Amino acid sequence: MSDDDSDMVACRTPTEGRDGVTRIPAWKYDLLKKAILHAVTSAGPEGLPFSALPGALRQRISDRDLARIGSLGWHATTVKLNMEVEGELRRTGGKGPQRLVLGE
Repeated sequence: MSDDDSDMVACRTPTEGRDGVTRIPAWKYDLLKKAILHAVTSAGPEGLPFSALPGALRQRISDRDLARIGSLGWHATTVKLNMEVEGELRRTGGKGPQRLVLGE
């Protein structure tokens, strides 16, 4: 993985009224995307509670990479939102706590 910030991923949000793009280094995006997919898949058909996402990611990412990422919560949320836009994840839960499941 390179620390070269010139290789960036443009992340979008599914929230209406928010058209901005957040750019993060591709290595962070790829690392977090892989860890998120693994965590959500491991959670089973009921999905992973969004509140459990940071803890699930800490179990799947090395201490070295965690230190390099910076704010895990902020970056994980940014990647998660873009994965929702891309259809790779979706939210469930209605009025209850948000849960994440694989997209269809």
